[in-house]
Amino acid sequence: MRTRPVLLSLAVVGYLVMIVPIVFVVLTSFTAGRSLAFPPSGFSLQWFEKALSYAPFMDSLVSSLLLAVVATVLALLLGVPAALAIARSRFAAKGAVQTFFASPLIVPELVIGLALYQQLVIALRADTFWVLLLGHVVILMPYTVRVTGSTLVLSDLSIEDAARGLGATPLHTFRTVTLPLMRPGLISAALLSFITSFNNVPLSLLLQSRDFSTFPITMLDYVQQSYDPMIAAMSTLIMAGTVVIAILAERTVGFAKIFGGINS
Repeated sequence: MRTRPVLLSLAVVGYLVMIVPIVFVVLTSFTAGRSLAFPPSGFSLQWFEKALSYAPFMDSLVSSLLLAVVATVLALLLGVPAALAIARSRFAAKGAVQTFFASPLIVPELVIGLALYQQLVIALRADTFWVLLLGHVVILMPYTVRVTGSTLVLSDLSIEDAARGLGATPLHTFRTVTLPLMRPGLISAALLSFITSFNNVPLSLLLQSRDFSTFPITMLDYVQQSYDPMIAAMSTLIMAGTVVIAILAERTVGFAKIFGGINS
């Protein structure tokens, strides 16, 4: 009982550390001034208009969305069969295979990016976009395998056995029974993968090209060159979009179902 006030105080401090900087960024984005300063001087929406009309931001935003969607789809296409094989099979090297798929979480992304750059871009002269896409798929695989695998472990195998016992083919059983059971895990893996890919900096920084630059790298370059509230306005718009996605996910599936199997 004595530890509860201490834990509550630590929790409050933790929330303040996370929330207060976000509040400062949001309030600064509505300033009428010409520099990042708090408190903001006046109220204006001019920086939102400038952010939405700034071509490098919009071009890189589209590029990041495209990259994140394609990488997420590829990670799911590769990770779901691997998760099925691990969850439904029994073999001696099962632990080693699970460790292999989790290894991108252990190896620093800078190391992965440097290895891909040296072996594919320099040695084989591969196109940097495809190398960047490969790197994103590699770092997303642990989320796909881990989250969908957790959902499979928690699902009832007897339902699949019953479907096969009633004459359903393996493909029909997967489509009508296994896939619906995996739905929360698939949504969770897709959300985590998309967010991870969209916000990635180390790989994108090493593997970017003149023709293809991701949104976080473009924002980083802008901060190094300018110090106006446009970067705060763009950050506020991205946070607003994230909140909308979170609300839609909660209304359609529910966070308890989406993230319930991650810690299992």
